Amino acid sequence: MAAVSPARKAAFQILLRVEKTQAHSDDLLRGKAVSVLSAADRHLATALVLGVLRWQIELDHRIRELLDRPNARLDREIQIALRVGAFQLLHMDRIPAHAALDESVELAKQAGHRFASRMVNAVLRKIAAAPRLQGSDAGLTNLEIDQTHPAWMVERWNRFYGVDTARSICRHGQEQPATAIRVEGVAAEDELAQAGIELGPGRLLSAARVVVAGDLMETAAFREGRVRLQDEGSQLVAEIAGNGDSILDCCAAPGGKTLVLAERNPEARIVACEVSLQRLEQLRERVAALGMRIECRLGDAASMIDEGAYELVLADVPCSGTGTLGRNPEIRHRLRPEDLQPQAERQRAILRAALRAVRPGGRVVYSTCSIELEENEEVVAAVLADLRYVSVRPVLHRIEEMRGEGVLSAAGAEDLCGCGTPEGYLRLLPGVFGTDGFFIAVLEKAAR
Repeated sequence: MAAVSPARKAAFQILLRVEKTQAHSDDLLRGKAVSVLSAADRHLATALVLGVLRWQIELDHRIRELLDRPNARLDREIQIALRVGAFQLLHMDRIPAHAALDESVELAKQAGHRFASRMVNAVLRKIAAAPRLQGSDAGLTNLEIDQTHPAWMVERWNRFYGVDTARSICRHGQEQPATAIRVEGVAAEDELAQAGIELGPGRLLSAARVVVAGDLMETAAFREGRVRLQDEGSQLVAEIAGNGDSILDCCAAPGGKTLVLAERNPEARIVACEVSLQRLEQLRERVAALGMRIECRLGDAASMIDEGAYELVLADVPCSGTGTLGRNPEIRHRLRPEDLQPQAERQRAILRAALRAVRPGGRVVYSTCSIELEENEEVVAAVLADLRYVSVRPVLHRIEEMRGEGVLSAAGAEDLCGCGTPEGYLRLLPGVFGTDGFFIAVLEKAAR
């Protein structure tokens, strides 16, 4: 049996799991199967997984036109072996063609498809022999193929945001996001510097840093949780939530925003609620390792019963995730237009429950990592239509407070002032500040 490199074998298994389950590629790439690899293999496995998922529509198009029967149904293992090989041949200049081709054929064989491996070999040889074609040069003038996002997504972004912004969103979806981290205090930052990690400032937040060079995963500070990966937009959500003597994070896992709240409110009572037992246990382990005083509670945020118990509630609700397609490229292949309305119904239920849980005079921060109106403005509008005692507090008011508190960099405060919506919300589009896309609304419950 011919050898397959550890990186390609790990990438193949992750892509197969993403295809068969609802697992997310970024979670799997931080798992044990990848962490045990050498640094070089870890980087290659990551590049293969994310690259295949980002370019999957284009790859499938190229593969299909080279099949004897273009409409034939391919087994998942064969499809993934073809994608892995095609991606390397079309998009990775430093990979020798023979390595991409031979190991993809071997992946198909080792997956139990010895006969079909001949077809994998034939298709990839045709791709290897053809000139590299880009975009419209290949006759692929449709933005769906050029940017490898589904046509329905591109069409709706064209309507909502205009063609230029839609193209920018698609372009960001094809790029590797910046590695943003949360650093609390100079000690952790000095430790990273001593480990050879070069950091740059965050674009928006004074506590955020961006990894410029070095392998963060190899450092003790990262392994032991003193420094954590967290998109700067995600950090911003928790910073906008701010302070309170009693705080509920009602959709808490994986816990990044909960930890920011705990850092900013060390004396507060903080409850982190999560509906998934597995994700709750992971959150508990994370909180325990850091020694933080957070109550982790199993429960469905849409049916919370502790009425009027909190000064601040963060409702960072489950959503389509269309603001994170650069980081989670598989979402574009799973999501369907008909998924948005059921998602919005649940989001409205969670927001109503969050508003019940906050005391008079308190506030709820509603956020998503979606850029779809149905999950954002329309959810808030539907809930506010039923609740006369709740009002919108313009997020830009909070931005000004954060500027005075030193939470935002001077440039970050100026940048964010251009992201307000007419309704008083904040919208970060993917990539504008190097962050994922987010929507944030602050709602106040009238004092009685």
